[in-house]
Amino acid sequence: MNKTQTLLIIGFVWPEPNSSAAGGRMLQLIEQFQQQGFSITFASPAMDSDFMVDLASLNVEKKSIALNCSSFDLFVKELNPAVVLFDRFMIEEQFGWRVAENCPDALRILDTEDLHCLRSARQKAFKAHRNFTVTDTLQEEVAKREIASILRCDLSLIISEFEMELLKTTFKIDEKLLYYLPFLLEPISENTFEKLPTFEKRSDFVFIGNFLHEPNWNAVQYLKETIWPLLKKQLPEANLDVYGAYPSQKVLQLHKPKEGFNIKGRATDANEVVRNARIVLAPLRFGAGIKGKLIEAMQCGTPSITTSIGAESMQGNLPWNGSITDDANKFAEAAAQLYQDKKLWTTAQHNGIAIINQRYSKGLFENDFAQKVQFLLVNLPQHRLDNFFGTLLQHHTLSSTKYMSRWIEAKNSKKE
Repeated sequence: MNKTQTLLIIGFVWPEPNSSAAGGRMLQLIEQFQQQGFSITFASPAMDSDFMVDLASLNVEKKSIALNCSSFDLFVKELNPAVVLFDRFMIEEQFGWRVAENCPDALRILDTEDLHCLRSARQKAFKAHRNFTVTDTLQEEVAKREIASILRCDLSLIISEFEMELLKTTFKIDEKLLYYLPFLLEPISENTFEKLPTFEKRSDFVFIGNFLHEPNWNAVQYLKETIWPLLKKQLPEANLDVYGAYPSQKVLQLHKPKEGFNIKGRATDANEVVRNARIVLAPLRFGAGIKGKLIEAMQCGTPSITTSIGAESMQGNLPWNGSITDDANKFAEAAAQLYQDKKLWTTAQHNGIAIINQRYSKGLFENDFAQKVQFLLVNLPQHRLDNFFGTLLQHHTLSSTKYMSRWIEAKNSKKE
């Protein structure tokens, strides 16, 4: 890059890396773009939170913006970013047309986080007690909005191989608009591995996950009602510690120390909690993307028991760092066996480290991603000509979303 180019990230929320995997993912993307030489401004309409990262310490400019307000137009025109990254499709819906109108030459990238239509379709199938099929996603109302957003953008970052395949095969999205970019992690060195607590120094089970995320709350209910009673029979002395940001009253009511089921709330240091546990339990019954809690378990050398949804797209052809089962009895049996068998546990631990180093090491992706961004910056006019349906949707969005937003803005100004 000859001169410093600007990247504008428009965030759904301010990044909270200690509250959710999405927050950690955003910091990984910031690091990637800084390595490519971009100066970064992070803007969001969200309220500040007590747990948000200090963006200034990362050398990132912070800017609060308003929804349905032309003040954003002036801001983005003056900033004139080379690249705009939208954090989830709802943000692209709100601000994408304003970016397209005021900075037509800016490369527009969508970070999907995970496919909302997939998560929603699975949740509905689960609650209706029927098997999910990929065609369920086509009937999701949110799919129309999400896929439109993907088509309007020049590139969408997809975190899971299953979701890449779904978008290409079921939704017939052109591969040129999609880019597989999972979590981008530091590899685990021999030195790091040797510092991990040993089997003997660890005890108990742990579940960790943000409670604002419905799949996590459902998994905790499943643990409390079904899995933990089965597991406790086999290991009467064991405890399960449940950690997560933003626990509601209904979560806190599950706290039953006499049953060894402890609701701990937000973890001050999630890494420390997971490192000291012997096993992570993650009986997720619906969801999408790849699971930060299971990545964190592998990084901490902690084996995990999860479901096919939990492990989806995470291991490739490598063995899992524990067990994968959708049956409650087998789940409890696998957890009890792994908890007591040091040899089995050690093998599982090594499997997890192999998955991190062979599938999520950032060195596997950063050069190719940088080349992709530069290629698109140079070839953007042709890239957009090849994406006629995206241009078509952009045209209609400018006609509809734009005027809806202008109407809301006019209505708000009359109230003042």
